[in-house]
Amino acid sequence: MKIILPIAAALLLTTAAGAQTPGKEGVAAARTTNGVANWTTYNADLKGSRYSPLDQINPGNFKDLEIAWRFKTDILGSRPEYKLESTPLAVDGVIYTTGGTRRAVVALNGATGELLWQYAVHEGKRSAESPRALSGRGLSYWTDGTRRRILYVTIGYRLVSLDADTGRPDPEFGTNGVVDLKTDYDQDLGDLDTGEVGVHSAPAVSGNTIIIGAAFREGFTPKTHNNTKGYVRAFDVRTGKRMWTFHTVPKKGEFGYETWLNNSADVNGNTGVWTQVSVDEDLGLAYLAVESPTSDFFGGKRPGPNLFGNSLVAVDLKTGERRWHFQLIHHEIWDLDNSSAPLLMDVTVDGKPRKVVGLPSKQGFFYVFDRATGQPVWPIKETKVAKGNVPGEWYSPTQPIPSKPPVYARNGVEEKDLIDFTPDMKKKALELTSKYVLGPVYTPPIVSTPEKFGVINNWAQGGTNWPGGSFDPESGIAYVYACGACISSTGLLPPPAGLSDIPLVVGVAGQPVVMIKGPGEGAGADSPAPAAAPGSGNAGPPRLAVDGLPLVKPPYGTISAIDVNNGTIKWQVAHGETPDFVRNHPVIKAMGGIPRTGQSTYQIGTLVTKNLVIAGENQFTRTEDRPRGAMLRAYDKQTGKEVGAVFMPSTQSGSPMTYMVNGKQYIIVPTSGGNASGEFLAYALPSKR
Repeated sequence: MKIILPIAAALLLTTAAGAQTPGKEGVAAARTTNGVANWTTYNADLKGSRYSPLDQINPGNFKDLEIAWRFKTDILGSRPEYKLESTPLAVDGVIYTTGGTRRAVVALNGATGELLWQYAVHEGKRSAESPRALSGRGLSYWTDGTRRRILYVTIGYRLVSLDADTGRPDPEFGTNGVVDLKTDYDQDLGDLDTGEVGVHSAPAVSGNTIIIGAAFREGFTPKTHNNTKGYVRAFDVRTGKRMWTFHTVPKKGEFGYETWLNNSADVNGNTGVWTQVSVDEDLGLAYLAVESPTSDFFGGKRPGPNLFGNSLVAVDLKTGERRWHFQLIHHEIWDLDNSSAPLLMDVTVDGKPRKVVGLPSKQGFFYVFDRATGQPVWPIKETKVAKGNVPGEWYSPTQPIPSKPPVYARNGVEEKDLIDFTPDMKKKALELTSKYVLGPVYTPPIVSTPEKFGVINNWAQGGTNWPGGSFDPESGIAYVYACGACISSTGLLPPPAGLSDIPLVVGVAGQPVVMIKGPGEGAGADSPAPAAAPGSGNAGPPRLAVDGLPLVKPPYGTISAIDVNNGTIKWQVAHGETPDFVRNHPVIKAMGGIPRTGQSTYQIGTLVTKNLVIAGENQFTRTEDRPRGAMLRAYDKQTGKEVGAVFMPSTQSGSPMTYMVNGKQYIIVPTSGGNASGEFLAYALPSKR
């Protein structure tokens, strides 16, 4: 391991001096002091709000925003990065973020974008073998009022504590500022270079506690069902000493072990927490959105419901002990793993104040629980679902379906969802889908045959993915992006010898089964005709398109305002300009055009301010009044009406954030994709001359 020491010492802006005066350990909340407003955690706060009360940028002037500065991440690694997903922090006028293929940490002047310091680690083979590479999602900040630390996890799964002012490792933390997360893990990973575990989310830091999750290789074909177990751990923020471990796959004798029949908890893995952890510091609880066990689409090696797979778990912040849990999916076989940070909201339900936790999902369900007790705020009924016939599989007869709020995204793919711009297109859609199985969200996977290639679904790709949602703490309304056209086909086949010890893996009848490594959790349907099945090589089965248009009808992407006080959808808008290949299609032109469709992607996160909901586009389009590019759009958060949009030279690939320095409000958008490498764009209103 080779460490690149900081290139310079960070100099705080003079207007920020003395702004950081917290009353207790932890991070400062967003506020305005001496012309400075901070953004001190990945989601703005530990409750996951992605909210700032700033209103200098408002409905009347959003359209006037200009790029104030930009920071290209090409130098932060051995090659440019085209998947920049990090959300920066802003602390007293300094921007902290990860970036580049090396996952370097940089500190930037918040007013100019000037590089203040850089820190990176060369991890060699350990980095090359990591299941979670590139710059990751971000980092964390901590202070006790005197010491100020930046904490992040390297590509090779090491936790690092840096002095926020200089970028130098904290000599009192771990070994020379580093804790090796592949050790002291309650399991043997074997070779530390190749042992499969990593993480791309930012650590959650509350008081003296750092909470770290785990993530694994993306894709549908793991080498073994007995993969690494995704335990969640906490560490002391000053020393790096491990404080507790929560076993997401229970050990023998622990609660939930009996839900893994035939002692299968001993020989199965994954079940990590790869999304952000949220914390209620008053209740002393951390909320873990746990993913599915190995493997994504076949669970015959793990009969039973499989706690704590696909569960929301509240654990004691100090001890890691389970306080309550709710399993959202029993025995998961759809790759509908929990992908979003829990949203800790204070609302009023039936005239009574309630502290709740809301969880968006790939299914388009928005689950709501009392965050102290875990009791559903509205009934969640165990509902009978279809049983499949895949050899060796175990099926749960029921799944929990929320009664409120209503589904806010496509919830399966059925005949009613198919394209119907013209009768001829609908006929072609029905002919195409006759070779597949359609059905609601929990339609079981099938073995692929020449007669039925697979199940057309929006499982892995649909709904809300890793950017999660946001909310307004004053109104109790959540704002959630969802993909409506991120569909695929999934069939199962036996793997060839040596590929995997799982009896059935993703494949298409008549084609070779190969190891699949996906581009991200839920790869979006960014092309006019998404592939018929992962790994299909785009040959054999027909593509899921009709005359070059998406198989399903619009909207392709939406932002929904969900009122968590009463469990209703306040408004919903199609987010994103209609893609060029749709808007310029001859049939669409002959129809005189169609309403804006929105765009399909899994990378859109929302930002909420005093008056606005803000989100960028993830696809390039060209219109008569602007060149080819993407737009950063703002909506009135009460009505959903678009009140302004500004041009972006590249597409949003991470979630936007906002802060103030020297009395000026900025919005930073991480951008990348296509032939555009990673870049942070900082927008602000024009300066008065």
